[in-house]
Amino acid sequence: MSSYSNMAQLYDKLMSDVDYHKWYEYIKEIQIRSNKKTKNILEMACGTGSLTEILCENDFSVTCFDLSEEMLVIAYEKLRKYKNVTILNQNMVNFNLNQKFDIIISICDSINYITSHKELVSTFKNVYKHMNEEGIFIFDINSRHKLENIIAKNVFINDYDDIYYTWESEHDKKGDTVNFYLTFFVKDEDLYERFDEVHTQKIYDISDIVNSLKEAGFNKIEVFEAFTFDKPKVDSQRFNFIARKT
Repeated sequence: MSSYSNMAQLYDKLMSDVDYHKWYEYIKEIQIRSNKKTKNILEMACGTGSLTEILCENDFSVTCFDLSEEMLVIAYEKLRKYKNVTILNQNMVNFNLNQKFDIIISICDSINYITSHKELVSTFKNVYKHMNEEGIFIFDINSRHKLENIIAKNVFINDYDDIYYTWESEHDKKGDTVNFYLTFFVKDEDLYERFDEVHTQKIYDISDIVNSLKEAGFNKIEVFEAFTFDKPKVDSQRFNFIARKT
């Protein structure tokens, strides 16, 4: 089963703990620190458009895309009332738009889903190509510590009113990836329908990301503990990157 196919209908409920407003405030703070007042933004891997909706509500001019058509169906229902958004079906690795942006973002560890160095550099080169001078690229990743020591070493079970799911993971040390094996049971009247999905995330060290950004042309790169402007720690679970085109 391809990633986010059946899961798209459940995604917002499963991601209810994600604070998209916190993401918005963090992006705004980066703007202030960078002395940029632009409202022209590209969101990669927008999913069901939860952050996109907040950006649109705050008068950003947003272009967003995702690889999953199923996720975009949900996003379209949220966003169709806005005139300041364009929704596209594209892949981070090879997207091609006839436009440049002042800010490009990718949230919720979407970069970890790029599992080869070649495709990672290709993604960053595409970002660089689609940025105006002095543009800002903002994204996050799950850390090695989180993927190896928290996700891969535990089994997660969640029971909502009408959804029950299990999440098991396996660390593939050869490829330095973690495979997520998700099994869902979704209530349909008196019965439960089962479906399974497999997701794979690549483990990246900070140096892997920084070197790939430099290979793509970025030369001013900052790395922080998630949602802060503090230095990352050994046990940090998430890193935020800010790369500038200068």
